[in-house]
This record gives sequence, C-alpha cells and structure tokens, in this order.
Amino acid sequence: MTNPWDPLSWEATAAYRARVRGCLLGGAVGDALGYAVEFSSLDAIRAAHGPRGLRAPVVDAAGVSRISDDTQMTLFTAEALRTAHARERQKGIGGAAPRLVQQAYLRWLDTQHKPGPEPRPKPGAAPSDTPQGPPHPADLSSQAWLYAQRAPGNACLSGAAQGYAPDPALELGPHGRVNPESKGCGTVMRSAPFGLTRAPADRAFELAARCAQITHGHPTGYYAAGALAAIVARLVEGDSLEGAVLRTLRLLARYPGHEETSMALTAAVDLAAAGEPSAERVASLGEGWVAEEALAIGVYAALACPGVEDALLLAVNHSGDSDSTGSVCGNLLGALRGDHELPEEWVRLTEGRAVIAAVADDLAGECVRR
Repeated sequence: MTNPWDPLSWEATAAYRARVRGCLLGGAVGDALGYAVEFSSLDAIRAAHGPRGLRAPVVDAAGVSRISDDTQMTLFTAEALRTAHARERQKGIGGAAPRLVQQAYLRWLDTQHKPGPEPRPKPGAAPSDTPQGPPHPADLSSQAWLYAQRAPGNACLSGAAQGYAPDPALELGPHGRVNPESKGCGTVMRSAPFGLTRAPADRAFELAARCAQITHGHPTGYYAAGALAAIVARLVEGDSLEGAVLRTLRLLARYPGHEETSMALTAAVDLAAAGEPSAERVASLGEGWVAEEALAIGVYAALACPGVEDALLLAVNHSGDSDSTGSVCGNLLGALRGDHELPEEWVRLTEGRAVIAAVADDLAGECVRR
C-alpha cells in the first residue's frame, strides 16, 4: 500500500508531477471541448460540425476554448487539498480536508455571484482598506476568468450555499443531509484531485465520497466521485486504466448501496471490449447528467480509444452533458499518460491553462514533501 509520506526517487517524482499536470490539464481540455456542445443533441452536433461530429476545440473571438464550472470546481478542490496536506505535514493533524474543501467551494460560489475579484489594495493603504480574512493558498479568487458563470449545476450552487462540512469519519451508505436525492454529475466532475495526493486509493475514495456530500447526498452520486478518485489514485501509482477500474469495482463492493455505480462502471468496461467505439455505444450508457453515467462514459471513451484525441472526441460527441464526460475522460487520460501526451494545440487553446498548470504543480510539489 502506498504511504503518502514516503519519499520518491527523482524519476518517480518527475512521473508523478507529469501525471498530476496531465490530470488537471486533460480534464480542462476535455471540459472545454465538451462545453461547446453541452445541451446539444447528437443530431444537432453533427448538423453543425459534420457527419463525424465535433473534431476539434471551438474557440471564441479571442481564440480561446472556454472551460466550464467543471474545471472551476476542480481547481478549487485541488487548492483545498494542497492546503490540507500542508496542514497535516506541518502540524501533524489530519481531518481538516472536508472543512477546507467546503470553504473552497464557498469561494467558488463567490465567483458565481460577483462580477470579478476584489480590487487589490493600493500600496500604503490603511489596514481597514484591505480585504479581511486569511489569504487563499493558490489565489484562485484573484483570477478574473474564474468569475464566469458557465452553467453551474443547481445542486452545486444550493449545496455549497449551505456551508456543510461532512465529518471526516462520516459513515458511507446512507443518504447525506444536503440535497439527499441528488446524484448529479457535479459530484464526479470535480473529484479527480482527491486521487492526486499520493494517498492510498481507499482513502482517496472515502474522502472524495464524503466531500461530494457537501452538495449532493445520494449515495450513487458520492460513490461515483469516490470511484473516480480511486481510479485516478491507481493511475498515479502506475496501474493500467482497466486494472485501476477493476480494482475500484472491488473497492466499491465493500460499501452498502454501491450497486448503481458498480453497474455503470461494469457496463463501461464490457462495452469497451465489445467492438468498435461509436457515439451510439456511448448513448447506451446514458447522457451523463447523473454521476454514474458521466463516470461510465468517461471511462468507456478512455478505454475504447487508443489515442487521446479520439477518446476525448468520443467522450463529448453525444446527446448530454458533454463537458462533464469530456472532463472525466481527460482526467483519466492525463493521469494515465502525463501532460506530455495531451494534444499540444488543444492545451494551448484552453482557457486558463497557465493557472491550471500552476495549481497542478503546487499540489504535486506539496504532496511530495514529507
């Protein structure tokens, strides 16, 4: 079992950093690719982009491929986990991650209600003129581009507003107290960073599942979040994608009420082995609006296609929540292959790529420290 406090060799550190960067950048690339066609039917996508559907990122007048709330929340998750790791390393006190993640989601919620960041204090300003409160670790709240509203989910908005931080030892299985019947994909699309901290897969699973309950209380919703985190954790350790998924299925089986999530993941694995990938096969897994379907589509696309571009395109060319399925697929491919195997031009076009890379480097840099 991985010990997150064990030192890594030079080569292992380089590989780990590449996987963390790959996961966050890959998720953003897939998110931006799919955001351009979210809410469009497959027929509408093909009518607009040709019989094969979308084939490359869609850019705005500034030449930028815009990310959605998926990447926004993923970055705030990563920021919180870096802070939690630093606190545990420096003070020897664990258990703060759920509260820190909850606070990070409140900062994200702030970006959805304000036009932009607070102005920076002028040199020599009086203390009363400066913003109050502790500084934000990755300073995401200062990034104007993160203040865009990109179709955030209702459960994410209403759940984050409740300010609920799950107990670090919260039992998994029962419905959570916030939005107890919601299992929307807002849980899974933000949860890859839980698998990037070098924690063992079972710990990544449980922390992601508990933190998903900040906004969504249905067990299927939070188990899908945990499953993505566990798969990512296995990939960061060097496992194959199929091996990581199969091991996560065994992990899921330990928990009551896992059946919907397990069935969706099993269907994705079986479908990937069944023949030539297609949008019609994607449709058999659902549309991705709920967590287990978004996870299944992302896993299927990543398993079914040997190339990164083909996998991402398969993940977004369907009638449904294309940005979330693209984001999950990109998270998986990036964690598996590292940032150097992502399509360079697509990364270059992605909104906020420099900040995303910096957040990844900050998280990886903290998590290799003892």
